[in-house]
Amino acid sequence: MKYLSELLEGLPFTELQGSADVQISAIVFDSRKVIPGCVFVAVKGTAVDGHDYIEQAVKDGAVAIICEELPGHTVGGADFLMVQNSAAALGIVAANFYGNPSAQLKLVGVTGTNGKTTIATLLYKLFIDLGYKCGLLSTVENQINGKVIPATHTTPDPVALNALLSEMVAQGCDYCFMEVSSHAVSQHRIEGLSFSGGVFSNLTHDHLDYHKTFDAYLKAKKAFFDGLPKNAFALTNIDDKNGNVMLQNTKAHKKTYGLKNLADFKVKILENGFNGLLLNVDGDEAWFKLVGNFNAYNLLAVYGAALLLDQDKASVLVSLSKLSGAEGRFDTLTSPNKVVGIVDYAHTPDAVQNVLTTIHDLRKGTEQVITVIGCGGDRDRTKRPVMAAMACEWSDKVILTSDNPRTEDPSAIIKEMEAGVNATNRRKTISIVDRREAIKTACHLAQPGDIILVAGKGHEKYQEINGVRSHFDDVEELMEQFKLMNE
Repeated sequence: MKYLSELLEGLPFTELQGSADVQISAIVFDSRKVIPGCVFVAVKGTAVDGHDYIEQAVKDGAVAIICEELPGHTVGGADFLMVQNSAAALGIVAANFYGNPSAQLKLVGVTGTNGKTTIATLLYKLFIDLGYKCGLLSTVENQINGKVIPATHTTPDPVALNALLSEMVAQGCDYCFMEVSSHAVSQHRIEGLSFSGGVFSNLTHDHLDYHKTFDAYLKAKKAFFDGLPKNAFALTNIDDKNGNVMLQNTKAHKKTYGLKNLADFKVKILENGFNGLLLNVDGDEAWFKLVGNFNAYNLLAVYGAALLLDQDKASVLVSLSKLSGAEGRFDTLTSPNKVVGIVDYAHTPDAVQNVLTTIHDLRKGTEQVITVIGCGGDRDRTKRPVMAAMACEWSDKVILTSDNPRTEDPSAIIKEMEAGVNATNRRKTISIVDRREAIKTACHLAQPGDIILVAGKGHEKYQEINGVRSHFDDVEELMEQFKLMNE
């Protein structure tokens, strides 16, 4: 329990009706979760406006209301605090309620279109291996010192986020590595947090269903770096055309990494195969289990961040060489007749290109590449034809199928993907709505030595159709078909 006055530290407000001398039992922004003694923060969401539920929140026991607009009629029984932005206020009061846990450990945020999960996960595994207690907040899962906590969003809401950080502090964590999504920045979910560093991976076409324009998407990523304090570090991929943009207004200590351009942290690829990468990292050679040019960038980002967190270079390279990446990122399995299956989360045009160009670089030249790919429903529609075109450009055969259709007609999604397939590539493309049948067909088409890429879902263990999530695992489906090949 804390007093409302304690929660207002660092929070600019325009008006207080009532007294801040009231005890608060919880922070709530969902009116359905109001409990007696809580403060209800009325947030204007994309679909629902919390201001419409203020009166009900007070009836259900809320003793304080934080809002941007007062109700049209008098509502008694609660104190009212007026702010300019309720979403930003939610982050600050949540941090204060939990004792500002992010300031009691070193919190490092990772943002960008692709690579966030791999970088954050590798940082977590690396620092665990180096002997530290750590937390991880990622798309795949959240972890506290090895204990897995399922993830529902790339970046949790401010209350859940600060609760998790508070638990990390209670368990003695020294570091927390978290993915910072563009949605989280735009929706002020990271407001009130104290970051020790930020890492930028890259920026490509994604989430335009939400941000509407690429410029707005870029500005959301950049806002994270703009908000870093001067005692933090800002590490950016200098080879990405937007890498320097992230550093333009940051107060943080600026550092760069790259393979092509002059950078603070440099790497050169010496060998690249299905069994790993041999890299020259700032003059030292080391072998890594991860595969592909894009993972050379991810490894370099992790290496650079670790050194900026005052870790020993030799120890970092030794530990990194032992680690595998995040689940569902270029996961490789081989059938009894030597068909190679790759499952990857690639769900943007750039990510699809990265995975397929990596496969192209690794293939010997005679085997065919068969790609199974779909696009999620209720998400950015503009990338659908682009992803199909990218898959066709780098594959010998392409099967367009369902991803998570959600509330959309999967056939309609595939039609929009087909619009990106030109007449020449149409001959090597087939459309199969059922994802299981699509994977099965790819396996039937494959000859010994061929490579099957199943893209889009990666670590996910479900498929969402008409609001219902059913168990579905691309790795399981591939393994089942590979077993049948041996019968």
